[in-house]
Amino acid sequence: MNVLAIDVGGTNVKILATGQQERRKFPSGPKLTAKAMVDGVKKLAADWKYDAVSIGYPGPVINGRPVAEPHNLAPGWVAFNFERAFGCPVKLVNDAAMQALGSYNGGKMLFLGLGTGLGSTMIVDGDMEPMELAHLPYKKATFEDYVGLRGLQHYGKKQWRKNVEDVVEQLKGALEPTDIVLGGGNVKLLKQLPKGCREGNNANAFLGGFRLWADGKRPSSPPAEVQASSAPAKKQSSSKKKKR
Repeated sequence: MNVLAIDVGGTNVKILATGQQERRKFPSGPKLTAKAMVDGVKKLAADWKYDAVSIGYPGPVINGRPVAEPHNLAPGWVAFNFERAFGCPVKLVNDAAMQALGSYNGGKMLFLGLGTGLGSTMIVDGDMEPMELAHLPYKKATFEDYVGLRGLQHYGKKQWRKNVEDVVEQLKGALEPTDIVLGGGNVKLLKQLPKGCREGNNANAFLGGFRLWADGKRPSSPPAEVQASSAPAKKQSSSKKKKR
């Protein structure tokens, strides 16, 4: 089965299909509707063959349907019929959940996506549970206000990095994961990863999209863009060397 994986973000919509070597993208933003997204994807993937679609959606999803409009895009997503629009089977999950699924190596993993907002997902022994930690109270606002794009712009890189480290420590103490993955487009702005974390890769969202149609099995030969996710992560802030 050829799968078209779509990562819908607040800044760009990125796509990759089974057997393709390079992802493609186009801008999103507050004026992007669900129909405009589908039209843009179909135009961009016109020369690709696919039998099914996976969508990483920037908001809460229950039973494969969005239950709230995205914060950083135009409204109209909740009632939209994606299968009818694409003309093929569609699986829709939270965007952080899709990247988390592609990052999962076993155990109890917490995934945090540092992007326009703050994506969050837990996977425990293979069972995935998307969460909406971004809008929980934190200090004088919410987690997202301190470690999302608004926090980065308001506090600057130096303080933002400290905010990320503090948020990770709080969530680690509350959720007790055995593995913490930091993904999203802004993870590259961290000079060092908080202790106990490893760096994810945005390409893992595509791997997660493929896994949605593989019943949890890893594709035998993921595209080169996805294979890049195995590149060495940033050095951890801990002075101890990581065991091999």
